[in-house]
Amino acid sequence: MSTPNFQRCLGPNVYPGVPEGGWGWAVAAAFFWVEVCTYGTLKSLGVFLQDLMEEFGESNSRVSWVFSICVFIFSFTAPLSTMLSNRFGFRPVVMMGGVLMSLGTITSSFSSSINEMYITMGIVSGLGYCFTFLPTITILAQYFSSRRALVTSVASSGESFAMFAFAPALSTLKEHIGWRYCLVVLGIFQASAIGFGLLLRPIIIDTEPVKEGKESESLHFKQLQTALELENEQTGISISSEDSGVTSLSTSNRDLRTAGAENKALMEWEVQDKQSMEPSLSTPPSPVKVEAGPLHASSSKLLDFSVLKDGAFIWYSLFGLFATLGFFAPQLYIIELSKSRGVEPSWATYMLSVMAVAEIFGRLSIGVVLNKVHCRKTLVLLGCVVLLCLVLVAFTIVWEFWGLVVCCSLYGYFLGTVGSIHVPMLAEEDVVGIQKMSSSVGVYIFIQSFAGLAGPPLGGVLVDVTQNYGAAFFSCAVGMGLSAICLALVGPTKSGMCQRQSRHEEAGRSAEEDEEMSEDSGQPDFLEVDMVRQAADQDNLSVI
Repeated sequence: MSTPNFQRCLGPNVYPGVPEGGWGWAVAAAFFWVEVCTYGTLKSLGVFLQDLMEEFGESNSRVSWVFSICVFIFSFTAPLSTMLSNRFGFRPVVMMGGVLMSLGTITSSFSSSINEMYITMGIVSGLGYCFTFLPTITILAQYFSSRRALVTSVASSGESFAMFAFAPALSTLKEHIGWRYCLVVLGIFQASAIGFGLLLRPIIIDTEPVKEGKESESLHFKQLQTALELENEQTGISISSEDSGVTSLSTSNRDLRTAGAENKALMEWEVQDKQSMEPSLSTPPSPVKVEAGPLHASSSKLLDFSVLKDGAFIWYSLFGLFATLGFFAPQLYIIELSKSRGVEPSWATYMLSVMAVAEIFGRLSIGVVLNKVHCRKTLVLLGCVVLLCLVLVAFTIVWEFWGLVVCCSLYGYFLGTVGSIHVPMLAEEDVVGIQKMSSSVGVYIFIQSFAGLAGPPLGGVLVDVTQNYGAAFFSCAVGMGLSAICLALVGPTKSGMCQRQSRHEEAGRSAEEDEEMSEDSGQPDFLEVDMVRQAADQDNLSVI
């Protein structure tokens, strides 16, 4: 029976190993567009900050809650996205996310108060962002192994291209049709993610057939050897005595009868085993399919929080928690910061474009670097985080136009390096490994959500209190510094865990060896028993 064409096109892909490409390039293209519709759009919403403040008569902190709730829901619902992906597959979850994302943005244009935007833009769109982004990056990591960092970095540059294009485009469009119709156009554009969700075909790893013949022969030999040892132990005939040419003849008739019955049963079992082996050897072995991804749900949990027992994962999650403080607030306040530092409003919007262009180079370069380095990749990430922290501090002391341009360029570059690899880095053995990637990524982003909720409002409160937009960048710098400390503890914690595990394994092996030695020493030497019995028989003869 032939498979329909649509099933062949949309069904799972079967590979003998990680393909390092193939349909993975289509998944990478889908992830590029998903980045445009999610993070690229989210980081460009700072264009509407002043319009929302004037429209609803609200402060910076009140308006910034719209973006912080969106970021919070984006991250907080990550375990739900993971659970639904493991249950129903990646494709339907991503397509549903595209619907919610577009619906939330469009309905935000009809909001009559900032509280309504908390629901439409914050909750509905945030949920759509999560359902669209998380399954896409998870399945992309399964299609690549050695080139995972490079491909993910290149595909994630869609966020940077979106920021580069959206900042001036939305500003110009807003002047002609207003911010409300501008949101409608943006929501229709985001609906394109539904079509790209169709490209997310699951992947199945089809391993080589198991060599059943050799394994059956080795198993058959072990079973025979075990049965022979059992027979020798019960009949009182030792292998060592057979090798020395001395055999005990003092066994009882009952033992001999038992031995004969056991030998007969052993021979019958051997014949039956050979007969059962013949059809298995004549028929070709069937391939064993190992499925990677959510379709392996029968043997895996829908959502696994056991990674919280991993100390290295805990420190890495704290790194993501504090680093999130510096991921969104700078893009939200950079335009207003530039205006407050004397930059023309028409030029201030291009600061986002400068960040975006620099971020593209950062994402591309970090992928190349990680493919060539031989040290722990978390150390490379740590260096980028430290430099990003220093750039955020520089924002608070720079005033002139070109100084802001340089800071935006450096911030965009190092943000690109950190933002493109901090989630895929979970698949590296330095953190949790590819086997726990699908479950740990949801928990990791869930922990990040609390910083995403607090980051923009915290910056808004500091701006309202100090009347200085540079205070928002200072709070981001503090959070990034704390994240660097947590990231520096991931490597030592992982090494300590590996050392403790190896010590436990060695202790277990030594305990087993000691137990085997004690059992061997406790067994009687059949040769000595035979010699004692022979001496006793000679004494009886001499007495007679």
